[in-house]
Amino acid sequence: MLVRTFSSAVTGIDAVIVTIEVNVSTGIRFFLVGLPDVAVKESQQRIESSLRILGYRWPGKQVVINMAPADIRKEGSSYDLPLAIGILAADEKTVSCEVGSYVIMGELSLDGTLQPVRGILPIALKAREEGFKGVIVPLKNAREAAVVDGLDVYGMEKIGDVLDFFNGIRRFTPVRVDLMEIFNSEANKYEIDFSDVRGQENVKRALEVAAAGGHNLLMIGPPGAGKTMLARRLPTIIPPLTLEEALETTKIHSVAGKIDDHMALMVKRPFRSPHHTISDVALVGGGTNPMPGEISLGHNGVLFLDELPEFKRSVLEVMRQPLEDRVITISRAKTTVDYPASVMLVASMNPCPCGFHNHPEKECMCSPGIVQKYLNRISGPLLDRIDIHIEVVPVNYDKLSDRGKTEPSATVRERVVRARAVQARRFGNVRGIYANAQMTAQMQRRYCQHDETAGRLLKAAMEIRGLSARAYDRILKVARTIADLAESEQITAEHISEAINYRNLDREGWAG
Repeated sequence: MLVRTFSSAVTGIDAVIVTIEVNVSTGIRFFLVGLPDVAVKESQQRIESSLRILGYRWPGKQVVINMAPADIRKEGSSYDLPLAIGILAADEKTVSCEVGSYVIMGELSLDGTLQPVRGILPIALKAREEGFKGVIVPLKNAREAAVVDGLDVYGMEKIGDVLDFFNGIRRFTPVRVDLMEIFNSEANKYEIDFSDVRGQENVKRALEVAAAGGHNLLMIGPPGAGKTMLARRLPTIIPPLTLEEALETTKIHSVAGKIDDHMALMVKRPFRSPHHTISDVALVGGGTNPMPGEISLGHNGVLFLDELPEFKRSVLEVMRQPLEDRVITISRAKTTVDYPASVMLVASMNPCPCGFHNHPEKECMCSPGIVQKYLNRISGPLLDRIDIHIEVVPVNYDKLSDRGKTEPSATVRERVVRARAVQARRFGNVRGIYANAQMTAQMQRRYCQHDETAGRLLKAAMEIRGLSARAYDRILKVARTIADLAESEQITAEHISEAINYRNLDREGWAG
């Protein structure tokens, strides 16, 4: 008997429906075709053991399984459950008429227990798009799949539950998730807050500007000045994720297997902080079986690189193109996948190897030329892609011990949200542009108009500091954000001046 069940394969962060055709007929051989990898071929042993636990036996006939489309490689153990159900239906051990109405995913343990799999959210979205009645997934994946409206999601613990469902022996209730309740209860809940930081008012202002315009930022300062503390609080002032952003972010983390069983949807902006020993592939993604890297896992959030000069030069250089294009294309001989990479890059570094160059109290112990050599570990093209360079100086005792109230994240976030609302109206008709940092050259000419005084000031800064054309663009974009925070339609000299002051590493003589 020929039976079709439906599963799915994930390519990039999108899913493709896989049709599993099972034909049980006269004979004794077993064939599995359709470009399965080793993990899929090994499913026979897991399926046999699971069926034996239920009192079933592997069909004593010829079993031919085709996984279509045959030009897409089927990888992993997530096909165990649909293969098992297809074999039982083709052997007339379960009702086959309902099997084709659901997308089925799940890895089988030897005792028939269903283990969670990756990429359930994009699979559920594809199932709804293709008009399936519902999806059947492991219980630990159920809340993630239930985020998709208009789809019946059944979370099962064992293969026996799936058989009872198709045979009508037991009734199961679809898993439901209230998205608005998740957003309202979790979106702005953080254990850390801007009010924890004493002093550093100029750095807080720089972070506010960065958050308002989606700008990349670099903090330079001695050890213990608070660079990491400030960076970790940046997500608390960025506007909450929209539903579209939350779904896209969750899809990426789902494909990477970073979604735990109690999480239905990511409602907080991601904060990724990889160690400086990270490899090129781990940062941007790829591998034999392409997977998202850290820069994609930080999509719609923050990628924090602590001790920037300690990262390998090759690792830093591969970020240049994703920071501009906000997408990463991974090409292999047989496939090409795209991963979103719209991330705010926040980096920190010491000013020199000993860490005390330009320190107000401690003397730098580095020999002449060492400071510049240390800074040269970061290439000029990469620095040009960082809009804001800000010095972080140590906080004195009086400010640290001050018990007065400091501005909380919620207050700063309100100003940032208002500035982002201005940008949302400005770029409302342009797809994929949400913040000033993403403006194209044409948009910049249109929206970054400034008065004559501001133009003279910018010209002087360009000539004195020898700024590149890209640095010129960055200054204008940052000035546009500062003007938005000030609710000003036109960029003034004051806005340009503040933006220029956020280019500390371009200042002549900074490295000694």
